[in-house]
Amino acid sequence: MAAGVLYTYPENFRAYKALIAAQYSGADVKVTPNFVFGETNKSDEFLKKFPAGKVPAFESADGKVLLTESNAIAYYVSNAALRGGDAATQARVLQWACWADSELLPAAAAWVFPYLGIMQFNKQNVERAKTDLLAALAVLDKHLLTRTFLVGERVSLADIVVFTTLIHAFQHVLDPATRASLVNVQRWFQTVAHQPQVSAVVGAIALCAAPPVYDAKKYQELSQQNKKDSGKKDKKAEKKEQPKKEKKEKEPAPADDGDFEEKPKESKDPFDSMPKGTFNMDDFKRCYSNEDEAVSIPYFWQKFDPEHYSIWYAEYKYPEELAKVFMSCNLITGMYQRLDKMRKQAFASVCLFGEDNNSSISGVWVWRGQQLAFPLSPDWQIDYESYDWKKLDPADPETKKLVQDYFSWSGTDKQGRKFNQGKIFK
Repeated sequence: MAAGVLYTYPENFRAYKALIAAQYSGADVKVTPNFVFGETNKSDEFLKKFPAGKVPAFESADGKVLLTESNAIAYYVSNAALRGGDAATQARVLQWACWADSELLPAAAAWVFPYLGIMQFNKQNVERAKTDLLAALAVLDKHLLTRTFLVGERVSLADIVVFTTLIHAFQHVLDPATRASLVNVQRWFQTVAHQPQVSAVVGAIALCAAPPVYDAKKYQELSQQNKKDSGKKDKKAEKKEQPKKEKKEKEPAPADDGDFEEKPKESKDPFDSMPKGTFNMDDFKRCYSNEDEAVSIPYFWQKFDPEHYSIWYAEYKYPEELAKVFMSCNLITGMYQRLDKMRKQAFASVCLFGEDNNSSISGVWVWRGQQLAFPLSPDWQIDYESYDWKKLDPADPETKKLVQDYFSWSGTDKQGRKFNQGKIFK
């Protein structure tokens, strides 16, 4: 039986996964007392064990097992019944856990957090997040039509991970009318919530009673509080780290030729070595996020600098391998996550066309420079070879049409499959 300490702040839905799993498995998991996020996880003692400073974090009783990813911690403290008794069942459990992280969590956070004041409100982003989450929940609802739980006949780690990921959505944005359209999901959520092992950790969950209303004051107040807290931490750090006064040693005289100057730090971003041109990527991304495509696409062409930026068409090479739509979308999301460091000077709209067992993935990408960007950095080379890449001529009317279709999420693929859903890289 697993035993150890869980480092987390109160009411962390990620930590709930391990705590609920421990309730089922009988694992001896204790939450460290007096944890202060931003302080405890930044201390030398914590960083020595967990260099990334991530929370939740788990340390086994013997100190031999140190974990930070919430799904990994929950898996470690689970028993065979939660993990699955055979390889096929374990794979299905893992599938739902991955799906929760890639499909549910980004959309739920982008929809919920602005209403909590954690993120600034952007109507277009919130609407897209709402659409994405409801589409994912429709998949879940269909799966649960003939099932009580996600995998097998009793609660598994799959149920725990998906359930905890959806808690905030059920509390703050999934109002009664929306839940009524997701009968099976609501029934499953309530069933899991009322399990003794679950309620022992999360308590009673008050479901959203009405459609959410944005309150700008929440964001302003939270931002001001964060600034105050940050200022206090900085002062504490300055006071703590202030070095003792020492006698200054004479600095060596500069070289006689007078040409000494400090070498600039080398940039790890390959785009930084390219001419900037006149196209402001951040400016376009703001326009695309805040305006309808009827405004943002003409704005793109008005500002686009073909001398210093290029447009590319990408098509997934193996459409015959694409099965479930949500699994195909995971490919797009996963690629985006692994290209995070490329976002500064790149933009893309990648779309899935068709339906389950008959779909394709393709997209339009824009980045600084005239060559294929991915070979420029080892960090960018994981997924791109699964796609065929074609550089487009910005002056070609066909390019204009592709940009229009992909940026506005419309049209069909080459085989006539209808647009299903898209994801933006920005």
